[in-house]
Amino acid sequence: RGIRVGYTPDVLTDATAELSVALLLSVCRRLPEAAEQVKGGGWTTWKPLWMCGYGLSNSTVGIIGLGRIGQAVARRLKPFGVKKFLYTGSGPKPEGAAEFGAEFVPLTRLAEESDFVVVTCALTPATQGMCNKDFFSRMKKTSVFVNTSRGAVVNQEDLYDALAQGQIAAAGLDVTTPEPLPTNHPLLSLKNCVILPHIGSATYATRNTMAVLAANNLLAGLRGEPMPHELQL
Repeated sequence: RGIRVGYTPDVLTDATAELSVALLLSVCRRLPEAAEQVKGGGWTTWKPLWMCGYGLSNSTVGIIGLGRIGQAVARRLKPFGVKKFLYTGSGPKPEGAAEFGAEFVPLTRLAEESDFVVVTCALTPATQGMCNKDFFSRMKKTSVFVNTSRGAVVNQEDLYDALAQGQIAAAGLDVTTPEPLPTNHPLLSLKNCVILPHIGSATYATRNTMAVLAANNLLAGLRGEPMPHELQL
């Protein structure tokens, strides 16, 4: 119909990467659960293994989708003492992987060897439902799963079963299917699952930049000029 489309690329990489790391740390160190213990009176005398979680030092991190956000996540996790980075995707990205010494591996090997799995890939027919029963069954029982990409990359019923049955240790999601997630959804009943309301880009600076880009696209479109960021259909 000849309708021009503007968009706002490359503005939420840092904000989403920061949120991914925050979510990973919240899940692996059980921060929401621990905070609830303080509020609910569960904090009593010191106990050796109470509220213990999993640390990043000497761990293997698997990143599904080593694009801009995936690389930004790896860049932030590396100083925590991660021993090894694995990644998978549509093909090797040697230039992006070189900074972290990341190894390109099949999805099955990434699931089997990673202590932490972070999903930052695009949603495509190839990635839809990629993280399913078979994927979770290959993960370690001590592994932590984090998704900040798109909800449909994950089969949520299979994720629930994996968490409820102790196939994996914990999960953190910033994206779900549907959004908002119904308050009676089974995943919300689990202590080892932290779900956020899709706030990956939710910093004041990022949202302001997005707004300015959108406005400039609109003004250019109204003037019949090329948009600063126009989708070429």
